[in-house]
Amino acid sequence: MDRKAHWQNIYTSKALNEVSWYQPKPETSLEQITQNCLDKDAAIIDVGGGDSFLADHLLALGYKDITVLDISEAAIERAKKRLGENAANITWIVADVTRFNPTKQYDYWHDRAVFHFLTDKNDITTYVDLVNQCLSENGKMTIATFSESGPTKCSGIEIQQYSKESLSQTFAAHFICTKSFYINHLTPFDTTQHFVFCNFSRK
Repeated sequence: MDRKAHWQNIYTSKALNEVSWYQPKPETSLEQITQNCLDKDAAIIDVGGGDSFLADHLLALGYKDITVLDISEAAIERAKKRLGENAANITWIVADVTRFNPTKQYDYWHDRAVFHFLTDKNDITTYVDLVNQCLSENGKMTIATFSESGPTKCSGIEIQQYSKESLSQTFAAHFICTKSFYINHLTPFDTTQHFVFCNFSRK
């Protein structure tokens, strides 16, 4: 499957509130970042951020170094249009995360619902190596995926479910899970998706 073409099609054919991951205020993600990243000058990257509202809220809270990475240029263009002049305060990167070549290190890595799309072992290994490479010495990370009680597919693509234990173990070579919990995400279609969130620090 051509991942880029797939997500371009999603973001050009569906409205903002017609996708299951829509959140006007991503409260859980914001809570993890604000509790674990007190420095407003910290370099934060939102992987798969697309046209999520996370960057909007981080800007409003005073964070100054925000990067949004997404495979879909259409998603990023929608976010830029929504943010208007504030879009200039964010670094935008169009890239498949498994082919991302960072030019800087980040202090906080946030990924809500991208990692579970990586079902190939090589892609998973590449992702783990990438985070180890580009997260700063004292960097922290939040990864959120569908849990073992969550969906098995999203947007027509099979995903990899995780438990607290399996998600922690996946990153265990370089990172310690400092907090993990489950939540239900209410979609715009009045259905729920069960997520596992894990916060990590370097070993």
